[in-house]
Amino acid sequence: MPVIRINAVNGRAELHGSSRPLIEAVQEAQKSDGPVIIMTHGYKYRPDDAGACPHRHILSLHPKAMPWYSPSWPQHLGFGSGFEDEGLAIAIGWDARGPLWSAQRRAVEAGKVLAEVVRKVHHLNPKRPIHFIGHSMGIELALEALHHIPPGALSRIISLTGAAYQSRAVAALTTPAGRAAEFINIISRENDLFDFLYETFIQPPRRGDLSIGAGLTAPNSVTLQIDCPDTVDHLSALIFPLAAPDRRICHWSSYTRPGVLRVYNALLRDPERLCLQRLKRGIPEKPHRRWSRFFALPRPQGLLPFAQKAS
Repeated sequence: MPVIRINAVNGRAELHGSSRPLIEAVQEAQKSDGPVIIMTHGYKYRPDDAGACPHRHILSLHPKAMPWYSPSWPQHLGFGSGFEDEGLAIAIGWDARGPLWSAQRRAVEAGKVLAEVVRKVHHLNPKRPIHFIGHSMGIELALEALHHIPPGALSRIISLTGAAYQSRAVAALTTPAGRAAEFINIISRENDLFDFLYETFIQPPRRGDLSIGAGLTAPNSVTLQIDCPDTVDHLSALIFPLAAPDRRICHWSSYTRPGVLRVYNALLRDPERLCLQRLKRGIPEKPHRRWSRFFALPRPQGLLPFAQKAS
């Protein structure tokens, strides 16, 4: 059972497409070795919606065709290979459709469901590492869960162009569970428009607050700007070749960019080697300013024939 599919339904965790008790599936899955990796989607997905079900798309080992492309998260994160130590994948779906403000509210509610799942898995095997990866508004689940789980229950959290405010993230990372976790903040200036829309339609906890797309300052976090050439080179040399960005605006490049899911796979499966200090060592101190990519001049693609140097 490489993937357990769970939905957040009315404040409860339920198996997707099954009436079987959740605890039975979790207990059976504990027989496997390796880490537990919990993954969730962002805005516009909704379980059991034929055109927007995450369990048929990004959270599936074999995604169905949909109007938009996505690689299989479980597959690229090391599941479905048949190896005994590949670990356990838990895919969590929640209702992320409708107005932004209502989806954000449901994301917080789903975070309490995530906390329930984490507590059950952690109780069965406290020594087994549990990690989380989520896109966009899905990072709200992890931030909320940190307020409701014991220290050490979640080990490493990867936020893929997360839709959350800086103060919200810092508050979560200063809880007992948050201080014991590591937070990897994946950002890109390709996502600037979506960060701006989030800040426009979702009221901030405090005046002047910005989304974590502008960066995050916390002792147990690192911000990796994956459209920064220095960061791309650093991750490519340290982990796996990562393609350079090819768009000015894109909300999904944090998981559709060639090579990027392989990078996350390594970050989740080899945290000792890829510690936060080592990740910070080859990147700029601060991310690029917002809109810097949108207004940047096109890069020259080499000399045109009439501009070639004389031999």
